[in-house]
Amino acid sequence: MTDSTTPTRRPFHGSCHCGSVKYIVFLTLPHKPPSTATTSTPAVDSSRSEQEFYRCNCTACHKAGHFHMRTAWAPEDFLLLSPLDPMAELGDYTCYSGTIHWLFCKRCGGRCFLFAGKGETAEVDLDEMGVRDSDGGKMGRRTVWRPKAEGWSEQGGDEESGLRCYLSVNGYTVDAAQEGFELGDFTANKWVAYVDCLELHGPEREPRYDKPYEGGAF
Repeated sequence: MTDSTTPTRRPFHGSCHCGSVKYIVFLTLPHKPPSTATTSTPAVDSSRSEQEFYRCNCTACHKAGHFHMRTAWAPEDFLLLSPLDPMAELGDYTCYSGTIHWLFCKRCGGRCFLFAGKGETAEVDLDEMGVRDSDGGKMGRRTVWRPKAEGWSEQGGDEESGLRCYLSVNGYTVDAAQEGFELGDFTANKWVAYVDCLELHGPEREPRYDKPYEGGAF
């Protein structure tokens, strides 16, 4: 039996409400938040290279109800099972700089992930990756869409040139009743960083883990 206190990388299924969008995200749980001595705001940290969970109080994140789950290496940690051409088949909304795509299901409106960068389709063996279906059965080889590893940078890329790399999974869309994943634990264990991007009181402030900044929510 796996020690529940030992951080373990494992796959979790996620989807939009109607099931048109389906994905696998690999998370390492229990989570160890990055050191507060080296962490700046997760969404824009130029040295980000660790898994991070956070809630942002900017109007876009707050109104969309997006709970950020940033993986350590998106090309290996996120697999989109459907659709296989998200930029063409999903609805898209951009704001602020316009470099991040707030993709959403055209049928139910569910927002499963935010994306910037290049993607690709690939054939992978989900069984070898330890991915099972909801009944514990094998899933075999599948064609998936994922962020393209070549040229990918978890440090965000170069915004000025428009070559930004960014993937944030909406934690609220991870399917319920999966062993090892309970959203309430994220808040209770203080794994969630609350970031201040609304700037109501001047310059952006350091993330904190005890409570949201003004305009945000638990």
